[in-house]
Amino acid sequence: MSAGEFIPGSGGPDCDDYATWGRPSTSYYYIFKGNAKEEDYPEEACEPWYHQTAQIDSLRVNTDIQGPGGSGAFAVNASTVAFSGNVTATTVLCNGMKCFDIPHPTKENKRLVHACIEGPEVAVYVRGRLTDSNVIELPDYWRGLVDPESITVSLTQIGSSQDLIVEAIEWGSKVRVRSGNASRIDCYYNVSATRIDLAPLEVEQDA
Repeated sequence: MSAGEFIPGSGGPDCDDYATWGRPSTSYYYIFKGNAKEEDYPEEACEPWYHQTAQIDSLRVNTDIQGPGGSGAFAVNASTVAFSGNVTATTVLCNGMKCFDIPHPTKENKRLVHACIEGPEVAVYVRGRLTDSNVIELPDYWRGLVDPESITVSLTQIGSSQDLIVEAIEWGSKVRVRSGNASRIDCYYNVSATRIDLAPLEVEQDA
């Protein structure tokens, strides 16, 4: 007899909520849903259980995942979450914006909400400070990751006017900077580029 099975003459049904047991199935079957109305359910049977909470080892979603009412928050607490298809942030999240929401780092009972920067390209960036040098070393992994022709550089001079000029971008791995008035170089930099391993973003799409 299986756990919870009602055996006539055994003194009544066992209605406890038992843990699942048995052999694991690796097949993606649909979860069974009964079609008996509550008023038609046998009085002598136990009230059926339903999954208010659940635990599984693997989940395959064929269409979409929705929050409460189809438009609420969807939270994941896991060390790794992997997707093999497209992941789309809908505009109903965070008052029509794509954002992240975290506990406030310095104020109790507060949360910190930031919106994501949006743009018409799939881009990466590095930023930092260049002092007493005229070469910005770009990350090694940029070679093969970005289109060298798409690299742009922004320089912000620190302390004094230095007449800074981007002299050259070498092999997509170095940015050479020059001071037009021969000043000591001290600046912040922001270097951006477009990913070369992905198709260009289709900005305007049919609804």
